[in-house]
Amino acid sequence: MFHPRRTIRALLLPLAGGLALTALPAQSARAASTLTNGGFESDGSGVAVPTGWSEYGDTGASYTESGGHGGSYRLTHYSSSAYKVETYQYLSGLTNGNYTLTAWVRSSGGQNSAYIALKNCGSTEQRTDLPVSSSGWIRIVTPINVTNNQCTISINSDANAGNWINVDDLTLTSGATGTSIHGADISSLAKSEAKGGVYKTGSGTTGDAVTVLKNAGMNYARLKVWVNPADGFNDKAHVLAMAKRVKAAGMKLLVDFHYSDTWADPGAQTKPAAWAGHPYSQLKTDVYNHTYDVLNALKAQGTTADMVQVGNEINGGMLWSEGSTDNWSQLAGLINSGYDAVKAVNSSTAVALHLAKGGDKAGTEWWFDNAVAAGVKFDAIGLSYYGYWHGPLSDFQTTLDDAASRYGKPVFVAETAYPFRLDSDDSLVNQIDTTGELVSGYPATVAGQTKWMNDVASIVEAVPNGRGLGVFYWEATWTAVTGNGWDPTDATSGNGWENQALFGYDDKALSSMSWFSHR
Repeated sequence: MFHPRRTIRALLLPLAGGLALTALPAQSARAASTLTNGGFESDGSGVAVPTGWSEYGDTGASYTESGGHGGSYRLTHYSSSAYKVETYQYLSGLTNGNYTLTAWVRSSGGQNSAYIALKNCGSTEQRTDLPVSSSGWIRIVTPINVTNNQCTISINSDANAGNWINVDDLTLTSGATGTSIHGADISSLAKSEAKGGVYKTGSGTTGDAVTVLKNAGMNYARLKVWVNPADGFNDKAHVLAMAKRVKAAGMKLLVDFHYSDTWADPGAQTKPAAWAGHPYSQLKTDVYNHTYDVLNALKAQGTTADMVQVGNEINGGMLWSEGSTDNWSQLAGLINSGYDAVKAVNSSTAVALHLAKGGDKAGTEWWFDNAVAAGVKFDAIGLSYYGYWHGPLSDFQTTLDDAASRYGKPVFVAETAYPFRLDSDDSLVNQIDTTGELVSGYPATVAGQTKWMNDVASIVEAVPNGRGLGVFYWEATWTAVTGNGWDPTDATSGNGWENQALFGYDDKALSSMSWFSHR
């Protein structure tokens, strides 16, 4: 594991721990009208108080050292004993308006809190936690509305012994950031309810899961569609019924077409039984008619889809073998058939293409470069990103940023999740059930699940030019209910995912739902 070099520890003994990090009066800090020394390059290595900055708390734990993100130096918070420290800069004479602070950060994790804040700016303080990343640098943003011509930039650590953060290359520019999608896939809900599944508020009152999620801040629901599933769920009729509830709750709707009777993912893109013997030309018509039929029925009942996925995790294409990535012209024809059907129903419904390559920049480029060359039509890019499978957060950011800029399209996380515990609530072993499978710095606790979601959302928020739309959680309502297992052909199949739902084993809403209120 990476550890910051500590070259002058003897000169920087920390103060006694436990000082409260209260805001100092503005006049006691040096004031500037623009951000000074945001790259921590002015002083070289080993400076206790960087030029332009002030410190409060255990000041010996805050210092500059070599190993910057951009230049040669960075700010580090570290001590071999527990510490609380704030490194801050007071700006005055600002023109009122919206600003965004951008910073490049790394963190060991393990702190009680480690965040960058903009405060005393006249509006509500805004904070962004530092994602855990011990090697790769991650860019985070914090927006603020300045209404009193001043603002304080604050870098905060409330840390345990040995925890560290690196911060570098801070810039303050005009403009705002945020994410518009705070969503979840709730495809499991209809069958869960039919099999006796119960959902409760955090305080234990039984209620409607859609309402509970809505009240937590969820604003977008994702529903999958299978053509003729063995158990009769996730079909057109059930999607229509759930769409009414979603729209009645004031949420938007993403319809996820699998073009299969069962799960479609990178390892399986099996044609629906009804289409199995059809030649390629007929498959194009099948895709069009099925897509049009479901979406037109949604529109007719007043629940028009806001976004549609033509295919689910189509790394290797869809409707194998005709629609494999071994034949891009045929795959393009199938995708464009779906695209055209979406637009025929409602021209303003966005069409997304979805890959399970959240940390794979080269693989994402290979896929979309081929798609663009083949004339594939799309409006947005959705990526699955599971940190325990798809690489570190820094690779996720690189992939997301690259996709947005390379193809000039908005991007979002179509699926992510994290466990709040490791043991099972049914007889099936969970997909993630050992500490060795977890992402370093994110324990399998409700707090770890909450931090994972907020940090993923922060990386989406930081996508340049406002192209980061937001995040869908997968699968918020899939609790362990007898009969609602993973296999639609087997009523006794279990659920390997209940430890990654947003409802606990007592059916109560988890406090990790607070991530829905992320900016």
